[in-house]
Amino acid sequence: MGRNGAGRRLAAWVGRAAGHIAALALPPRCPGCGMPVAADHRFCATCWSGLRLIAPPWCAGCNLPFAHDRGEGARCGACLADPPRHAGVRAAVAYGAVARRLALKLKYGGRIGVAATMAERIAPTVPRHLDLLVPVPLHRWRLWSRGYNQAALIAAALRRRTGIDHDPLVLVRRRRTVVLQGLGSRGRRRAVAGAFAVTGAARVRGRSIGLVDDVYTSGATAAACTRALLAAGAASVTILCWARVIPGEDDAAADGGTSTALD
Repeated sequence: MGRNGAGRRLAAWVGRAAGHIAALALPPRCPGCGMPVAADHRFCATCWSGLRLIAPPWCAGCNLPFAHDRGEGARCGACLADPPRHAGVRAAVAYGAVARRLALKLKYGGRIGVAATMAERIAPTVPRHLDLLVPVPLHRWRLWSRGYNQAALIAAALRRRTGIDHDPLVLVRRRRTVVLQGLGSRGRRRAVAGAFAVTGAARVRGRSIGLVDDVYTSGATAAACTRALLAAGAASVTILCWARVIPGEDDAAADGGTSTALD
């Protein structure tokens, strides 16, 4: 018994020593540029200044930030013309050069640790009433070729951060969809119409759902997923994402990078 206890203490000491050595050899680095920083998921001063955090005042329908306070319950023109069925879009940051860099690293660069960085910033935006996290699904062929679903990685990291239940399999993409970049709003809606389905209505019925992905662009995919979840009995659907494109602010960046997005 004493020998076993000594062995466990030695193993623990070796583990701590290895961790200290690894920390010295591989210090935390800025997820945006790779510069050494004080702790994991922290940004250097330059990259941090290149991120715009999203906070009120914003549209009561979609959380699009306003330049100035328009009063409680104010809505943007798009939400007045066509009220969304979702319960809002909670994005950590506005889409821009640094935000796009992280989305590309996660989606195409295999840097899966970036999902935890995104979740760290998304977590403070999550409404308290949510009780289920559901990632936007990939079609099985795209999942096979990429090896992972970046939305599911973010949702799993967000579950660890918030404690909210996570179900990565309840929402599926029934068919492949064309790339939405370059399509008009009608074309985007047609492309994703009927593309998503809920595999078990009992798993979402009455739940307040956080629909998770990396970047929100036009809202076509989010709307299609929301329709499927609400039709299955979900109480509400709130979009949770790392970044959202702000119309008119960064159109050039969006044109070059919205293939990363939850369209």
